[in-house]
Amino acid sequence: MTQPPPPPPNQPPDPQGGFGAPTPQQPDPGYGYPQQPPAQPDPGYGYPQQQPPTQPDQGYGYPQQPPYGYPTAPQQPQQPPQYGGYQQPHQPVQPVQPPYGYPTQPQQAYGHQQPVAAPGGKKLSAQLQIVIAAVVAVVLIVGVGIWYANSGGGDDEAKGSGGTSQGSATGGDTGGKGLGGGGKEKPSADTKAKMVFQVGQPKVSDVTDVSGSWITDKAFVKPGVNSVVGYDVDKGGVLWTLPLTGQVCGASRHITKDNKAPILFEATKRVAPRYYQPCTEVGLVDLNTGKLLWSTSVTGGTAGDQKARFSEVTLSGTTVAAGGTDGGAAFDLANGNPRWKPQANDQNCYDMGYGGGEGLVAVRKCGAYDSPKVLIQNLNPTTGAPLSQFQMPAGAKYASVISTKPLVVAADVGETAGDGSGISDFFSIDEKTGKLKAKITADADQYAARCRATEVESCSQALVGNGRLYVPTEEHEGSTGEYGDETNEIIAFDLTTGRTVPEKADAGDKYTYVPLRMDGGNLIAYKAPPYDQGGRIVSVDGGTMKETLLLENPVDKTVHNAESSFSLNGAELLYQDGRFFISETLISKPRENASPNDIKEYLIVSFSVGH
Repeated sequence: MTQPPPPPPNQPPDPQGGFGAPTPQQPDPGYGYPQQPPAQPDPGYGYPQQQPPTQPDQGYGYPQQPPYGYPTAPQQPQQPPQYGGYQQPHQPVQPVQPPYGYPTQPQQAYGHQQPVAAPGGKKLSAQLQIVIAAVVAVVLIVGVGIWYANSGGGDDEAKGSGGTSQGSATGGDTGGKGLGGGGKEKPSADTKAKMVFQVGQPKVSDVTDVSGSWITDKAFVKPGVNSVVGYDVDKGGVLWTLPLTGQVCGASRHITKDNKAPILFEATKRVAPRYYQPCTEVGLVDLNTGKLLWSTSVTGGTAGDQKARFSEVTLSGTTVAAGGTDGGAAFDLANGNPRWKPQANDQNCYDMGYGGGEGLVAVRKCGAYDSPKVLIQNLNPTTGAPLSQFQMPAGAKYASVISTKPLVVAADVGETAGDGSGISDFFSIDEKTGKLKAKITADADQYAARCRATEVESCSQALVGNGRLYVPTEEHEGSTGEYGDETNEIIAFDLTTGRTVPEKADAGDKYTYVPLRMDGGNLIAYKAPPYDQGGRIVSVDGGTMKETLLLENPVDKTVHNAESSFSLNGAELLYQDGRFFISETLISKPRENASPNDIKEYLIVSFSVGH
């Protein structure tokens, strides 16, 4: 069949942005070595500002323009979605629920009887009151039964037969009993942290992607310029440097138990005026020693005889998988031998990318650019054979994998999110059968999780565990209603019913939750601070949603300025064993008119307790 037009060469990634985004400036010399915290001016992240303009944020996750050379088409009327290829039968109309946190009318407690008045102010007789009360009780019972039947709470939904549930429906029957706990992260006797080291941003000639970071017992590992660098976790000195042929252009979120991480990198160094080279090389780095264990590339797919270009890489078991607009490929973890390659004339389809971890899930795209069919395929990691398949609804041009087991994906269906988050809905899918268990509608004005639209494994602030999906709400005013006391919550959805559960975690006035990762049945979360406090790391019980303080950063102004110099939408935050690292994902050429009073920008800042 006809192949889609060859994709353009890799384009520079969009600059990171959003509230608190750093402004590029000239870094100090001595890149790669620890520095003393400089004296900094006042306000950083969280300081009360003037009300921002109502212009949409064009930072991380902002909707991308179609690649150059692809035709555009007028918006077509959206078709009724088909899930997994199965046309859903007509569902009864769901009762409209108010948004989370919206005040509702007070409800009368069930069984509580109020005095019944007769017309003209006269009381009814006791016998007549009893009759009326009995009739009202019957009406209530019937009404509740009808609401329950229409709410999707019947047998079909409980069995995961593919019926959908809207996530805005609240009050599911799943409580937090027996959930949560089992995490490895425990609080130290003293949770007061200190800044351990900082690394300034290296000099670059243009916008440079430095995404990727990992922690081992001895090293914090981060891409640099044409290199990967390991820093001593306790002192910040350089333990090792791995030179590469070109810039790192992709890094796996998952590593092996013995600290090996897949990466992508460019075959040649960037030379002006061409600041980007094709991202074609796949390699495996030993994070303990800094050795490149193997590197390779493949041809095929829309690249033809040229090297296939990739945009992301992941790991599942003994398989390293890389995907992009040229198609997907997989490699043996032990030696880099290909397990499969991009295929030419593959029914006009290609693997955009893969979700790794406990399983391996491909997001496969077929058809024309402006009206694609997007498939979610649970794969055999060794052979690449699909074990199950789910077809995304019409209007979904991309999809992102939140978790592979259980299988949860996100998408902006019909580009309706409107806030640059890349998410309008989450989909809970049975990875064994490919059937939809629940569709959770994520109101863009309500929830703060984000995905890069064109990358499969790039979502942040959405976690899966305990049979639940955890997402934070957007910031809203705190208990005082004053500007500067904004806060948020973490809400949980049941992955079987799609409904919110009763428990939630409240960040408290002036703090904002940023979920980082699961720790057993608990959530590790960062609490972004106000201007006069340090940030915190907490463990949130995944069942009760009660938090435990693990680390609290200093209030010291210079330390706070270093912590707040990162944009939360453009930084990587890692916590492990009492150590907290914030690192940049995108750096750029320093500004020529940089002021000495500008807040200094860092590649890495590190905090620690109990070490």
